[in-house]
Amino acid sequence: QVQPVESGGGLVQAGDSLRLSCTTSRGTFSRYSMAWFRQAPGKEREFVGAINRGDGRTYYSDSVKGRFTVSRDSAKEAVYLQMNSLKSEDTGVYMCAARVSPLYSNLYSPSGYLYWGQGTQVTVSS
Repeated sequence: QVQPVESGGGLVQAGDSLRLSCTTSRGTFSRYSMAWFRQAPGKEREFVGAINRGDGRTYYSDSVKGRFTVSRDSAKEAVYLQMNSLKSEDTGVYMCAARVSPLYSNLYSPSGYLYWGQGTQVTVSS
């Protein structure tokens, strides 16, 4: 059982950088592929990026590619989302999600992930 917990959100200005962290249960991290989603007010939950279990391959949405980076630290059982050149449209609740299977299918939809954190708010002011 993995229990993702997000941290690192806050209020920033457009163009700033922010790093989000997702910490999982001790001794379980290596079993899971991890993903980041976000949800803005009045909008659907949106895939942001993910990192595969095993080979560590990363995936990104077109809207964040080149600005955001997903990484992991297995020793700390943590996944990070480094966000650079933030825009006002990046505002939303950012959620960490986990699944046992590798990211070879159904990786862009929330339905592909079983375990979810409660989210951390990111607000980007123009």
